[in-house]
Formats: sequence, structure tokens, C-alpha cells
Amino acid sequence: MHSRWKRLGNEQTRTALLALIPSFVIFCAFTIYPIFCSLYLSFFNASLLSSTRTYVGFNNYINLLQNPTFQKAVKNTVHYTIGVVPIGIALSLCIAVLLNNKLRFRDFFRAAFFAPVVTSMVAVSIVWTWMLEPNYGLVNSLLAKLGIAGPGWLTDPAWAMTSVILLSIWKNLGFNMVIFLAGLQNIPAEVNESADLDGVTSFQRLRYITIPMMRGPIGFATIVSMIKSMQVFGQIYVMTGGGPANSTMVVVYYLYQQAFEFYRSGYASAVAWVLFVAILVLTLVQNRLIKSQT
Repeated sequence: MHSRWKRLGNEQTRTALLALIPSFVIFCAFTIYPIFCSLYLSFFNASLLSSTRTYVGFNNYINLLQNPTFQKAVKNTVHYTIGVVPIGIALSLCIAVLLNNKLRFRDFFRAAFFAPVVTSMVAVSIVWTWMLEPNYGLVNSLLAKLGIAGPGWLTDPAWAMTSVILLSIWKNLGFNMVIFLAGLQNIPAEVNESADLDGVTSFQRLRYITIPMMRGPIGFATIVSMIKSMQVFGQIYVMTGGGPANSTMVVVYYLYQQAFEFYRSGYASAVAWVLFVAILVLTLVQNRLIKSQT
């Protein structure tokens, strides 16, 4: 009997491995190979328009870190991340707490908040670009009726990044909301019932019960949001193109320009690896901090 089950297990293992081979080959060809290829290219002066490559060692990384435009892109990426992550997490948590209660049309509101998540970033960015158009856009038209002169949302360096941040917060609210709803529903009902008997206010319940028991989901949502924010590209590409005056130039858009506009594939690969290391380090540090508090 034992040998029969062992033989059956071996057959199932072989069948599973055979079934996984096509996916594994595709994964290696389109994921693993490009990763190591980009690392290799980052040490060369290479171009997409030429097969000639010149070994330059760490010069791409040195020139990158000394480049004022890249430094500006890093600052803008940090600005964007700081603007999107804390506000987005806080708003998503508040909305999840409200929609976790028995409200009228609760399912409708849940679907409404989640709808932007599954909507194309390009489509959303185009609509927001029309809405924020300084002369004929919906937002400035409404402000004009209130006697307020609306700014050049996407044409003024002082407002362009704020406009992109607002779009990103709105689009990602539903994603974090779903995570927090799942966490809220895992809080034992006895805890909330005891809080009701003790006369705990809504704010006290949120501060002393909900948030401490939601550290896991909040930590997960924070890490995911941070990683997504540091890789922001779509809305920048559609809405501002990194302008005006590089006020919305972020690291991934800078990488795109170097690779596909200036065809500097070696230099662009160095940008990609610097970004990868930065995200990895920040994620590990944040994960360690979250674990130390739970």
C-alpha cells in the first residue's frame, strides 16, 4: 500500500512538473533573463540603436547619482510617495470603518469606491486631464461660479504634482479599503460588544481597538502603497510628461526617457537597479518596523 501511494505521488509530481514547464520557460525568458540582462547592461555604455557596447564599470551609476535631473526625480518621487501613502491609508481606513457598518446602500458605495481600482489608469488620467484643464475644465468652471480663480492644475509647477497626487489617492482608495474591510471583519464581535457596554466613543474605538488590531492589514497596505508610489508612471506620462519644468519628473519616467527617448539602455538599466535597491531597502526596513510593533 505504501509503495502504491508513493508511486502515485511520484506520478502526480512528474505530471505537475511537466505541466509547469511551459510557464517556467516563459517566466525565465520574459522575467529572469531580462533582469540579469539589465544588470549586465548597466555596466556598459549601450544604446538601443547600436549593437556596440563599451564597458564603463560603475560610471553609469556615478553619473546617475550626480545628475541634477535624476536628483530632482528622486525628490519628486519622495514628495509623491509622502503625499499619497499616509493620506491614502488614512482615508481608506476611515471609509472602510464606515462601510463596515450596516448602512443603507452599503454594497453600492463599496462598489463605487472600488470601481476606479479596476479602471484603466490611462482612461482615468485622460478624464482628469480634461477636468483639470485651466480654461474649460470642470474643476475651474465650478470654482469660477464660486468666485474663485482656479489655478493651472497641470501647467503650474506649484500645482502639477498636487494634481497627480489627488488623482492617485482617489484611484487607490478602493484597493486599500477592501484590505481594511477584510481586516475589520476579522475583529471578534465580542470586542466591539464589550466596547459598547463600556460606553466607548467612536473615536476611542478607532484609536484603542480598531487600529491596534489592524496593524497587520495597515502594514501590508502601507508597504504595497509605498512600492506602487515609488514606481508611479502612467499618470505622469499621460497628464504632465514630467513637466512643467520637471516638477513632476519621477524616477520611472526618467528611466523611460533615457531608455526609449534617448536610447541609452545601459544608463537606463542603472536607473532601474538603483530604484530596485531603494525599494528593496525601504521595504525591508518598513517590514522590520511593522513586525517590531506587532
